[in-house]
Amino acid sequence: MSCANGTDCREGAKRHVALAVLALMLIAFLLLSVWSFVPSHKQAIPNNTYYGDADAVMGKRVFQAYNCMGCHTIVGNGAYFGPDLTNIYEDAGPAWLSAFLPSAGGWPTEAAVKVQLQNALVQRDAGTAEITDYLKRYPGAVERIHQRGGQHTLMPNLPLSATEITQLIAFFKYTSALNTEGWPPKPNPDRRLPVVALAAQAQAAAGPVSGASAQAPAVDAAQDPVLVGKQLVNSLGCVSCHATDQKRLVGPGWGGLSGRQVTLADGTSVVADDAYLVRSIRTPDAQVVEGYPPHVMPPYDTLVSESDMQAIVAYLRSL
Repeated sequence: MSCANGTDCREGAKRHVALAVLALMLIAFLLLSVWSFVPSHKQAIPNNTYYGDADAVMGKRVFQAYNCMGCHTIVGNGAYFGPDLTNIYEDAGPAWLSAFLPSAGGWPTEAAVKVQLQNALVQRDAGTAEITDYLKRYPGAVERIHQRGGQHTLMPNLPLSATEITQLIAFFKYTSALNTEGWPPKPNPDRRLPVVALAAQAQAAAGPVSGASAQAPAVDAAQDPVLVGKQLVNSLGCVSCHATDQKRLVGPGWGGLSGRQVTLADGTSVVADDAYLVRSIRTPDAQVVEGYPPHVMPPYDTLVSESDMQAIVAYLRSL
């Protein structure tokens, strides 16, 4: 073929080159498409990531059903009202998540995490049943417990069932296993929460506390079982799930509970006497209150001594 000035434009050769390049691009596209369906690439797969009998796909459905991405970022997607959750399992571990998720309105204490370590599933996934070893394995739990433990959060208590909590932990286990190319950025470990920093500044400004005044609350508490019980329910994280009035949180409110008729899930009624209160703390699934799901509250049987139990019951009776 000739151009307008009579020279050879080599139109046929150029067309052949263009078709060859297009064919190569098509082959590359097809190969990459097939490669994308190859099972692993050494990457975590949601269907193969389990926590107990729940896989990550189930957990993702729960995460979406509660619109968690409306507040949280995960794998680079979502909102920034709450913390990024991509590596929450790797940072804080299954015991901390098991303590936090049922009562997200309060940060778990060390005692609350220790309670979760009684669970065989948590022990198996965490690789330990000892709180000291657990905190070494999951340093993010240390920061959360020491800086925030026992304080209130801005997150609502969601009506998560025990099954949904297991599924969510499976999803977080999966996202922690992903290769996210460095997302999210590493936080500054020396950063202190504003409330903690302000408290430290206030204490420094007030000067050292005298030995007598510092010991006074402990002396009073030792003389009054109600005060001892109040300190225990706070340190054990009980108030994250139970209100001290009749308000419903994750569990029933304690206000006016002692001595009252309580309707159970099986339709029977019992009096909330001291024996009932002790049994509800030591083996909470023995008598589940009507309208509340079972298997949410862990048993405190091995964590609360008899004298501490008497103090807790005295406090509940005082309400």
